[in-house]
Amino acid sequence: MPNLALELGKQSASLGVTSAYGEQQDVDGVRFVPVALSWSGFGAGEDTSGNAGGGGGGMAIPVGAYIRRGDDLRFEPNLVSLVAVAIPFVWVAGRTLSRIIRALKR
Repeated sequence: MPNLALELGKQSASLGVTSAYGEQQDVDGVRFVPVALSWSGFGAGEDTSGNAGGGGGGMAIPVGAYIRRGDDLRFEPNLVSLVAVAIPFVWVAGRTLSRIIRALKR
């Protein structure tokens, strides 16, 4: 039996954090291309007696869209996704900063 971890590694060389672009859509004369941030990961293992297993998963977060109106092209962010990501990030950063300051005061 080939090494399962090596086989998964070869097949998942294109995985990781990437940008994903959707198909161009036309709505009322306005063209837009949705953009998402996607990431995935997989893992596998085997023991000395030949038992093996693996698993994986992925996620995509819509970050916005490229919008073309006539000759004007711009990126419009998805504010809901931005807030959903920013709130936990700000909380963790604030908590970390407060602990660093508390440790430096000692």
